[in-house]
Amino acid sequence: MADRKKLADLFHDTLKDVYFAEKKIVATLPKMQEAAANPQLKDAFTRHLGETKVHVERLEQVFELIGKKPEAKTCNAILGITEEGDEIMKDYQGSPALDAGLLAAAQSVEHDEMSRYGTLRTWALELGNNEAAGLLQTTLDEEQATDLALTAIATSVVNQKAEA
Repeated sequence: MADRKKLADLFHDTLKDVYFAEKKIVATLPKMQEAAANPQLKDAFTRHLGETKVHVERLEQVFELIGKKPEAKTCNAILGITEEGDEIMKDYQGSPALDAGLLAAAQSVEHDEMSRYGTLRTWALELGNNEAAGLLQTTLDEEQATDLALTAIATSVVNQKAEA
């Protein structure tokens, strides 16, 4: 009978997945920032790039807390989401709807991250690793704040401009 994997294994695998995703986001955000026309959106992408670099560092701390080397595992979800973002940048270049599309792509990323960080935090608590849970909760809080900030930008100006 094969080894039965446990929650700690799933936690570690998911941590590797999120680590890949955050590093992919670090590589993708500058392209989105450059493509955006709205100054508030450009600033939001720039701010989130800085935060995302800190998220990578926090994940490295979590790896250390569980006694594992930081390692990335390909995350197909983030690859799909970033590919959609690339398509939006290509298909809507120069269009008033580009910023709305960029916002939608960015929020897809945020929603995926919020789901994963919430799950990882819960598993860390279940595994008795309160310090890791705290680090993951801090990142979850930042992801939620970013999502709210993006919604505010979308509803205050970007969506209206895309309609015009």
